[in-house]
Amino acid sequence: MSGRASETLKNPKAYAWILGSLLLLALPFYLDRFWLQAGLFAMAAAIGAIGINLLTGATGQLSMGHAFFLAVGAYGYCVLAGGNDVENGHRLTGLGLPTWLAAVLAVLLAGAAGGLFSPIASRLRGAYLGIATLALIFIGQHVLFNARDLTGGFNGRAVPPLSLFGFDFDDTEVVIAAVPFQSAEKLWYAALLALLAGGLFARGVLRGRPGRAMNAVRDHRIAAGVMGVPVARYRAAVFVLSSMYAGLAGVLLALVFQRTVPEYFGMILSLEFLAMIVIGGLGTVAGAVVGAVFVSLLPQVLTHYSDSLPLVSAPGTGGVSPGEASRYLYGAAVVAVVLFLPGGLTRPTVSRREKT
Repeated sequence: MSGRASETLKNPKAYAWILGSLLLLALPFYLDRFWLQAGLFAMAAAIGAIGINLLTGATGQLSMGHAFFLAVGAYGYCVLAGGNDVENGHRLTGLGLPTWLAAVLAVLLAGAAGGLFSPIASRLRGAYLGIATLALIFIGQHVLFNARDLTGGFNGRAVPPLSLFGFDFDDTEVVIAAVPFQSAEKLWYAALLALLAGGLFARGVLRGRPGRAMNAVRDHRIAAGVMGVPVARYRAAVFVLSSMYAGLAGVLLALVFQRTVPEYFGMILSLEFLAMIVIGGLGTVAGAVVGAVFVSLLPQVLTHYSDSLPLVSAPGTGGVSPGEASRYLYGAAVVAVVLFLPGGLTRPTVSRREKT
C-alpha cells in the first residue's frame, strides 16, 4: 500500500467522507417521498448557496437578487424543454428541445443574465450593489407574473421531466432491489452528482490562484489592483459564475417541484440564501452546504412535526405556521452566529491568545 493511501486510511476525515457518501447513496432505498423531496430541496439550495458564497463570501459582493437567477434557470428550462401546450385555458410557448440540452442551456442562460448585469456589479460595492441587485427581484417578479405566454402567470407552468440518454426522471416506476424508484429517487442521484461537481469545482477555484485573487478583492480592492489583480474583471466573472450556480439550482428545484410558481422566486428566497452563507460560513464550500441544509430543512421538519411541537400550528389552522417559525429560528441563528461565531458553523473558533 502506498504512503498516500495509508495516510488516507489513518485520517478520520477520510472515513467520515466515505461513510457519508455511502449513506447518501443508500438513502433513496429507505426514505419516503417526503424526506427525499426535502433532501433534494436541500441539495438544490446547497448548489445555489455555493454560488452566492463565491460572490458574497469570497469576493465581498453583496447580492440581494440571487432568486432572480434561480428563476431564470427554472423558467428557462420550462420554456426550452416545454412545448406549445395549453394550461388553465391559456396557451404556453415552448421550444420543445431535448430536456438535457434545455437544462444545460438554462444554466448558460442564467450565466448570460449575470453577464448582462456584471458591468454594474463590477462598478458598485456594498449596499449600493445590494440595492441594484434587489431591483432584479422586482423586475423578475413583474415579468414572471405578466409574460403569461412564457411563464404561465400566477399559476406557473408544468415542468417537463428530465430525460438523459433515454432514461426518464419521471414517476414511471423502476424497481431496484425490490424498491420502486420514481422521480424523487431518480433525481436524488442526479442532484447528488450535480452538488458534488459544483462543490469540487468551487473548492478548486477557492483554493487556487483565482480564490486568492477573489479574497484580495474582498479584503482590499485598491491593494489588489496595485498588485496586478484585474479587479473589475474578477468581480464580473464571479458574478457570472454565481449566476450559473443559481441557474443550476433553479433547474433542479423546478424538476423537484414539477411546477414553477412566480411567488416562490421573491425577496424572501434571496434573504434565505444570505442566511445560509452567514450561518454556515462565508467563503467556504462546506459553509454553504451546512447553511443550506439548516435553512432549507428547518421548515420541512417543523411542517412534518407541527402536530407535536408547541407554539407551531399546521398551515391554515391559525397560530405560528412552520414557515414563520423557521424564519424566526434561523433569524435568531444568524444573530447568534454573528455575535458568537463570526466565521460561521464550519469555521473553527480562534482564541484571543491565538489572535494576538
